[in-house]
Amino acid sequence: MKILATMPGKSSPLDIMPPLLLKQCADVFSPVIARLANLSFTQGLFTQRYKLAQVLSLLKKPGLDRAMLANYRPISNLSTVSKLLERLALQQLRPHLLSSSNFDTHQSAYRAGHSTETALLEAFNRVFSATSNKKLTVLVGLDISSAFDTTDHNILLCWLNGEFGVTGTALAWLQSYISNHSQFVKLGRHSSAPVSCTSGVPQGSVLSLFCLLPTLH
Repeated sequence: MKILATMPGKSSPLDIMPPLLLKQCADVFSPVIARLANLSFTQGLFTQRYKLAQVLSLLKKPGLDRAMLANYRPISNLSTVSKLLERLALQQLRPHLLSSSNFDTHQSAYRAGHSTETALLEAFNRVFSATSNKKLTVLVGLDISSAFDTTDHNILLCWLNGEFGVTGTALAWLQSYISNHSQFVKLGRHSSAPVSCTSGVPQGSVLSLFCLLPTLH
């Protein structure tokens, strides 16, 4: 009920019914979705029907050359119900990750109360502290290209298992969630044929790469 109440009203082309209807009739749909989520979590399976994504290509920055494919960022439009299941899974997974000794307390991305601003403040604080102590500072910045698209599923699961102790049904559910995804691109009235995703996680999902692996980057 709480998730439905705070859910954005934005709909997906793959939705059978609009999110507004789910929100307005939450007392009717919440038990159904809860039942679906409980079956999914106890069996360690993520429904195959929710693994299809419609990809929307957006320019990374205004003014870029529209003829160059590298200038576009693919956003996966997933069904609203699939995102509800992801949010329920994240609510159970995130406290476990945050309580782990392997969690990087300096991470600023994808954390409540943290942002690029807190990351910059941390960096400036270290530089100024080093300067005050008459020390040199070397800053190395790495930009991981296509991080969402190139993540190896086995490495992802091994990291969760080895570094954060995710095992059993929870690990089986995550394996089911990230595997056998497919996507297609739609432009106007034209759609491409669905293509299987053998690596990466959907960019636009709630359980994104950086939500699953707080210290990977």
